[in-house]
Amino acid sequence: MATLFHIPKVAGVTKATAKQQMLKQLICSDAPEQALRYHGFRVIAGVDEVGRGALFGPVVAAAVILPVKLATLSRMGLKDSKQLTREQREKLDRKIRKVALCFAVAEVDAETIDRINIYQASRLAMLLAVERLTTPPDHLLIDALYIDHPCPQTKLYYGDALSLSIAAASVIAKVHRDALMRELDLLHPQYGLASHKGYATPEHRKALRDHGPCTLHRKTFAPVAAANLNPDPNAVLDTLIESGDLFLEEEQGIECRG
Repeated sequence: MATLFHIPKVAGVTKATAKQQMLKQLICSDAPEQALRYHGFRVIAGVDEVGRGALFGPVVAAAVILPVKLATLSRMGLKDSKQLTREQREKLDRKIRKVALCFAVAEVDAETIDRINIYQASRLAMLLAVERLTTPPDHLLIDALYIDHPCPQTKLYYGDALSLSIAAASVIAKVHRDALMRELDLLHPQYGLASHKGYATPEHRKALRDHGPCTLHRKTFAPVAAANLNPDPNAVLDTLIESGDLFLEEEQGIECRG
């Protein structure tokens, strides 16, 4: 039976703002991991991705297996990477890498995203990250998705705000991708990647109109396709909404499989 989280409707408040207010009220803990251990699972990997809503560059996923005792990470304020500052994320990234039993990162590039769509590319990045773990997990805790892996899986909506393992994967993936965007900014300074990290900000949209997309832009995303001087008439224009919201249902909750 699924536990559902509804985004409250508040007069005068946008759905995005209401969602952020709701997420801030959630408690990130090891309760999901403890529940799985109660059912006999011992090597639990948290899995998450970042960059799904960006217009530029790869989608990046991380898989992290944390030790049973997570008090230090909890005290440091580990939670959804989007709710942390860059300084907080990078400090937590260093600590997670130090205490994790193992972790892995995987990227799926823009060309592949255009070929198989962003939903499948996100699932592929997560699968690759899990397959690169040096210690095989016996259960996967995944933020909002299932992947094509034989391991038993729990799909946890808002997982990066509820599970310390998923939050750890979120932090590692975001720190990795943000660093990559700063490096790519040196090669493509006209887009301002160091500030917006490839997302659809007004600054990025204006740069697309002024300069057109480069080879690392996702050509099937609507703002990029609209700025492309030579668009592919067969390209499918993806509907771009806020990062992390794609393909999520109105009623969101927890599902287990395996």
